[in-house]
Amino acid sequence: MDQTPYIARLQNVAKTHMLDNVAVRALKDITVDIPRGKFNVFIGESGSGKSTLLNLIGCIDVPTSGNIEVCDQNTRLLDDNQLSDFRAQHIGFIFQTFNLMPVLSAYENVEYPLLLKQTPERERKDLVLSTLEKVGLLDHINKFPNELSGGQRQRVAIARALVKKPELILADEPTANLDHKNSAEILDLMLSIQNSEKTTFIFSTHDIKISHNVENLFMIMDGAIL
Repeated sequence: MDQTPYIARLQNVAKTHMLDNVAVRALKDITVDIPRGKFNVFIGESGSGKSTLLNLIGCIDVPTSGNIEVCDQNTRLLDDNQLSDFRAQHIGFIFQTFNLMPVLSAYENVEYPLLLKQTPERERKDLVLSTLEKVGLLDHINKFPNELSGGQRQRVAIARALVKKPELILADEPTANLDHKNSAEILDLMLSIQNSEKTTFIFSTHDIKISHNVENLFMIMDGAIL
């Protein structure tokens, strides 16, 4: 099947959470097409719905109503096991809090997604080392997360997302816990990777300064795309 120009297409998507028996609408009737092969940024204040939106696109959650296509697949047609397999095959994740496994080294954290995919050992090693080289961490492969700085831990998280060569990488506020210098370096690294690898990124942030550096910007406020 030929790929469409869009990595994700949302049509009339809404998401409602129940909070203390009160329905809270996190997303309101969102219709948006997100281009493939681009660095796409959703910008909005805390509580605007950014994380909810990325969780729906990443098949971590399901919408209350509406349809979502990701990587040319209507995700509402998939059951829980199929959604899990789909995530593993097509999507990489980078989180604000890094989400590294503390008992695993940088090398082992990056290797983990390939173990889940049952990638052969020789191929795993080549992929892990080449990906750690891309993020500038070859000298730190045997260090554990608590031995790395915040910027270095986020580089490990980027490598872990990249190593399985996903069609889409979702980055949810990945610079929020970093200082200005490390934030700028991590953003530059992801922009460089997107440009060289042509991997599609969907990046969320509350930092308006980031909007000056990106090609595709979506504003989100109170659960709606402006």
